[in-house]
Amino acid sequence: MSRRSTPAKREILPDPVYNSITITKFVNVLMERGKKATAERILYGALEIVAKKSGEPALDAFDKAITNIKPSVEVKSRRVGGATYQVPVEVPQNRRQSLAMRWLKTYSASRGERTMRDKLAGEILDAMNFRGASMKKKDDVHKMAEANKAFAHFRW
Repeated sequence: MSRRSTPAKREILPDPVYNSITITKFVNVLMERGKKATAERILYGALEIVAKKSGEPALDAFDKAITNIKPSVEVKSRRVGGATYQVPVEVPQNRRQSLAMRWLKTYSASRGERTMRDKLAGEILDAMNFRGASMKKKDDVHKMAEANKAFAHFRW
């Protein structure tokens, strides 16, 4: 980690289909080995499936799913006097979104459907309805923070 200054944030252009920066960020999360076209094909296919099954616009459904998955608190390890405590801290907005996207990708990949499009569509639909593995991960993070609320005074 640099001690001098933080690097400037790069400007992310909105995607060509939905004109959304969130979609572009998720494509970058989904992309493996630099294969952006493949990641876009998977995501756009999944969003079409979501739009058909949910009956609402694909972008609204995706945003709703991401919003439902975003964690508001998490625990960070702090070492105080030879003991390590799990201290609950509030999650910054950009980290909330990146965690939600990462969890959506990870838990959709571990689903049982046949193609990644179907897996991702299923996880988005589940997240919209407050179900699924990514929602469980968010709940687990929140429970962990709630359980360690007694150590909140170690936050600085």
